[in-house]
This record gives sequence, C-alpha cells and structure tokens, in this order.
Amino acid sequence: MEVTLFTLPSSSLSLKSHFRNPFLTTTHLPPTLRPQSPPLPKIQAAISRTKKEETVEKVKQELDSCHLIAAISYKGLTVSQFQELRTQLPETTKLLVAKNTLVYKAIEGTKWAALKPCMKGMNAWLFVHSEEIPAALKPYRTFQREKKLEENDFTGAVFEGKFYGPGEFKALENLPTRAEVYAQILGSIKAPASAVIGTIQAPARDLVLTLKAYCKKLEEEGQ
Repeated sequence: MEVTLFTLPSSSLSLKSHFRNPFLTTTHLPPTLRPQSPPLPKIQAAISRTKKEETVEKVKQELDSCHLIAAISYKGLTVSQFQELRTQLPETTKLLVAKNTLVYKAIEGTKWAALKPCMKGMNAWLFVHSEEIPAALKPYRTFQREKKLEENDFTGAVFEGKFYGPGEFKALENLPTRAEVYAQILGSIKAPASAVIGTIQAPARDLVLTLKAYCKKLEEEGQ
C-alpha cells in the first residue's frame, strides 16, 4: 500500500493562524486600544481637598454675627437623630458636623480659637446667631434628656472670647434673657441709686445690654 504525503507550500497560512486555543485568554492589543485605568488616587485626593476647603469656608461663614460656638460630643448619634435635633433648634442656631482640624483651621487666629481644648474626639458644632444663649442651648439639653444621651454632652464653648468647659455650662444656660434684662433696667431706673450701682457692677454682658436698652428707651421717648 502506497502512502502519499502532501506538503503545504510555505506561503500558505499556518494551522496555528486558523486554530486558536480556546483556553488562552490573553490578547495582544495595540497600545492605543488597550483599556487604561484612570488615575483614581489623584482624582479622589482632589475631591477630598475640595470638600475640606468647602467645609472650612462654611465654618468661616457661620462665624459671621455669631455670639457663641459650642461643641457637642456626637459619638454614637445616628443620622436620623441629627435630623431630628436640627428640627428642634431655633432658626438662629445652626448645627454642623465637621472634623476638628477643619474647624480649627477656620477659627485659627480669631477670638474663637479659644475653642482649642475641644479639638479632640468627635464633635458636632452649634453656631448661635442670637444673644438669647439659654434659648439656643435648651433644645439640646431637652433632646439629650429625652434620648438618654448623657455621654453626649457639651465638651466646651466660647462666649465673648472666653472658654467655658463642660462644668461651666450652667453659667451660660442661666444667663438672663433680653426681657429679663429690660425688666432689670426699668426697675433700676425707678429704684434708689444703690440698685443702679448694683446693676452697673453686674457682668460685662449685662452692663452692655443695659446701656443699649437705656439708649433705645431714650430714643423712643424722643430725648
């Protein structure tokens, strides 16, 4: 029996070019067609830096016409609790959650830098844009009591350039209201000189409010 061998010409396509191993997944694409991963770390860093700058700027905006800044330890508070608390605050009081480093960057070099002792732990920040300090602090005290958040207390505050620690908040919460100051002024005007002297010897804030109210009273009387 004769066996005839056939040979393919060299110019013909090789079997390798016609039959590919289905188990091989590596493909060789030109550099221009290869998928390239975007530089995520750089993009994320830029976004993070932008957010930080926005937070610092937001804090600076809250400093305008601000009378008091208080820090609250918020570790363990939920998002829904924060939302509920915001609804209970006066319109003149803003609650902001921000990192200590960003808040301090915004207040550094200002009278609010006295808040430095609060720059530890996790804090939420109350910005009070009203002279009615007790009315601004009371909602959180009520919220704290109702939710049994004894550990989430005030960690400090700055009022009139002075730092108040957690043990000094009673002094802030017991400040007289505007109505009480006016009543005190009117009583002093009609009272003997000794009562007026007693008013003058009161804390600086009371004296300033007293003088303002007295000037307003004179203006209303056309004097």
